[in-house]
Amino acid sequence: MTGNAILQMGVFLTALLVSMKPLGRYMADVYEGGPTWATRILGPLERLLYRTCGVRPEASMTWREYAKSLLWFNGLGLLAVYAMLRLQNALPWNPRGFPAVAPHTAFNIAVSFVTNTNWQNYSGEATLGYFVQMLGLTVQNFVSAATGMAVMVALARGLASRMANAIGNFWVDLTRSVLYVLLPLSVVLALLLVSQGVIQNTHDYLRMDASGQVLPMGPAASQVAIKQLGTNGGGFFSTNSAHPFENPTPLANFLEMLSILLIPAALCYTFGRMLRDTRQGWALAAAMLVIFVPLLWLEVGFENGNMEGKEVRFGTVDSAMWAAATTAASNGSVNAMHDSFTPLGGLIPLFLMQLSEVVFGGVGSGLYGMVLFAIVAVFLAGLMVGRTPEYLGKKIEAYEMKMASIAILVSPLAVLVGTAIAVISPSALAGLANRGAHGFNEILYAFTSMGNNNGSAFAGYNANIPLVNITGAIAMLLSRYAVALPVLAMAGSLARKKIIPASAGTLPTHTPLFVALLASVVVLVGALAYIPAVALGPIVEAIR
Repeated sequence: MTGNAILQMGVFLTALLVSMKPLGRYMADVYEGGPTWATRILGPLERLLYRTCGVRPEASMTWREYAKSLLWFNGLGLLAVYAMLRLQNALPWNPRGFPAVAPHTAFNIAVSFVTNTNWQNYSGEATLGYFVQMLGLTVQNFVSAATGMAVMVALARGLASRMANAIGNFWVDLTRSVLYVLLPLSVVLALLLVSQGVIQNTHDYLRMDASGQVLPMGPAASQVAIKQLGTNGGGFFSTNSAHPFENPTPLANFLEMLSILLIPAALCYTFGRMLRDTRQGWALAAAMLVIFVPLLWLEVGFENGNMEGKEVRFGTVDSAMWAAATTAASNGSVNAMHDSFTPLGGLIPLFLMQLSEVVFGGVGSGLYGMVLFAIVAVFLAGLMVGRTPEYLGKKIEAYEMKMASIAILVSPLAVLVGTAIAVISPSALAGLANRGAHGFNEILYAFTSMGNNNGSAFAGYNANIPLVNITGAIAMLLSRYAVALPVLAMAGSLARKKIIPASAGTLPTHTPLFVALLASVVVLVGALAYIPAVALGPIVEAIR
C-alpha cells in the first residue's frame, strides 16, 4: 500500500465523517418539521403541493396505509416510465430519432429505476432520447430515492413512538425528502460538475467527420448529480462515470464519489436524532465503517498496479475506491470496468453487494436494512443469555423476527435463483464473453447487482435478452418491496409497543461490543448465503 493511496483514502473518509453530523442534523429537522433555511424558502411550495394534491399533512397513517400509498405511487411511476419507453419514437426531445424500446427491455428499465436499482443493460446515448432521460429516468432518480428515505423515517418513528398506531404520512415524507434534501443538494452538485466540464444541454449530437462518427450530447450534469446523491447510479452514457462528459476531472471524481456515501452516512445521525439518542446512530455508522474500511483497504491493495479497464486520469486508487464505495452504497455507477479487475479485486465489490447493501447502502434502504440486522443481533444476544431481546426499549418478539427474517433472506433467494436459471439457460449463456469461472462470475455479479438493488455491471455479459430482463426485473421488485413492506409492518408493530426502561439485564446497543456483534452478524449472514456461489467464481479464478 503506497503513501499516496493511504492519503487519498484518508482524505475521502475524513470528508465523509465531517459531513455526517451537519447534514444528519439538518435532515432530522426536516423530517420532524423543524425550522430550517430550506423550509423558510421552499415552505410555500410545499404547502402548495399539498393543496394541489389534496394531501392533509397533519394526518398520520397506519403502516398499512403508508405501504398502500407507497405501492400506488411507485406502481404508477413504473407504468409511466414503461409507457414513455414504449412511445419514445412519438415523444419530443429525441433529436436522434431513437425508436421505441423493446417490451422486455422497457419493463426491465422501468422496474430498475422505480426500485432505485438503475441497472442498465443498454447504451444510454444510443437508446434513449432526452425526454425519456429527463422526465422518465431523472424523475424516478429523485422519487425512488425519496421512497427509501421515507421508509427509514417511518421505522425511526416506530421505534421512537410510545404505544401509537401511526408512523407518519408517506406523502409528507416523500415531498420533504425531494424538496428539502435531494433537490437542493443536486442543484449544488450539478453546478459544481458543470464547472468541471460535465455537459448540460439539449443539443443534437455533434458530427465529427464524414464517416458518420458523432459526439453524444445531452443534459448529463443534472442526471449525474441525482444519480450519485440518490444512490441511483444509472449512467447517462454507456461507459457511465468513466465517460469524460460525466466525470471529466479528479475533482469531479472526488465530488461524485463523496456524494455516493454522503446521504446514507448522514442518515445514521438523523436516525439517532429522531430517537433522541445520537449514540444509536453513531453505533450503526461505526458498524458500517468496521466492515467498509477493511474492504476498501483490500480493494485498493488488490488493484494496485492493475491499469486494465481503468481511466488514466483516475488511476488505480480512485478506481478501486469508487468500486468499493458504489457497491457498498447500492449506487451502481462505475468509473472503471469491474470485469477487468483482478479476481480478488472483483470479489470485494461482489461481496459488498452480497452483504444485503447495508454497509451504508441505498439512501434510507441501507439504514433500515442495518436496523434489521441490529434486531437480529439483539435477538441472538437474548438467546445466549436467556432474556427477551429488546432494541431501543422495545421488546423484539416473534412477529418482528418473522418480518426481519423475510426481509433479510429475500435478496439472497432472488440472486441465487436468478443465477441458477441463467446458468442452465442456453439463451442466457449465449451472452457471455467468457466461459468457466469468470463467465459464471459475470452472471453471478449481474444477478447480485439486480437482486440487491445496486445496478453496477461487471461488463462482459450481454444481459439484454428476454429471460434475463424478466427474471432480473422480478429480482429487483422482490429485493425492494419484499424488504420495505416487512420493515413498515415492523414499524407499525413497534410503534404500538410501550418503551421498557433499561435495566441491569438490558443489552446496550451503543457500545463497541454491540458494534462488533452487529458487524459480525452482517458478515456472517452474507458469507453463509453466498460463499458456495462465490467459491465457484472469483475464488476459483484466483487460485487456479
